[in-house]
Amino acid sequence: MPERLQLQSAAEPGLSTPSPRRFYINDDLSDDVRLRHGEASDAWRLTESLLALVRRDSARVVVLTEGEQISALVETARHTPFAVTLGIGSAGERVARQVHARTGWFPEIRRLTIAREEDRHGRYRLVTGAAPLATQLAGIDAASLAIVDDTVFSGLTMRSVLLALAPSVRARAHAFCLRAVAKNLAGLEPLCPLSVGIDAPRRILEEVSFINASGLVRRGAIRRTGQPALAFFEREEWMRAWFPGYADEVTQLCRQLNALLEPA
Repeated sequence: MPERLQLQSAAEPGLSTPSPRRFYINDDLSDDVRLRHGEASDAWRLTESLLALVRRDSARVVVLTEGEQISALVETARHTPFAVTLGIGSAGERVARQVHARTGWFPEIRRLTIAREEDRHGRYRLVTGAAPLATQLAGIDAASLAIVDDTVFSGLTMRSVLLALAPSVRARAHAFCLRAVAKNLAGLEPLCPLSVGIDAPRRILEEVSFINASGLVRRGAIRRTGQPALAFFEREEWMRAWFPGYADEVTQLCRQLNALLEPA
């Protein structure tokens, strides 16, 4: 079912998007730019400037490294290796491989092709590409199953994957994510156990929100039905809600960095 995530609470007069009281930005950008462009590049200089700028409102904006989130996750539990691991999208697969490098938990990782897409009314639905989710999950009957995502925000994606599994398989599953909104974990916990790196005990959007730093500058962060994907910097209302008082400065840096990372 489509899921509406917009709330009627304004960050500035005339905006319908609220400014979260705690805004977490996952820095999945620095290592990528360092690896692809090097620390002597303009791309690296702009990346450092962007991350320094978003930290200006340090009482509200928190920049997280993936390393510290992985450390928080692996310190909460001990597991024997799972027979099969499902990474939700490219982000879930990446997290699974990073965690496996630290722990050895996930020796066999498979990517599920599934993503959230925005329709013209601002609602979200899940899309899976050529193979439906049931087809991707067909034949999975492992003795133990891990399901890994980077973020549980609304819970829509993780919940859909868990419910698509046969009950007998779901009974042998354990879910993992680096960060989550604690309130929305409550709807998942009856389905299977979950391990979380960082959980925020607040309501989504008005009180807490999560984004990836890469989404600020790379198109694909906002997938749209029948329209080109966008980066966050191209959604002006969101930028003004997230960075009230200095959104124009953040947007300008994002545009400059996007021109280097995604040249036309």
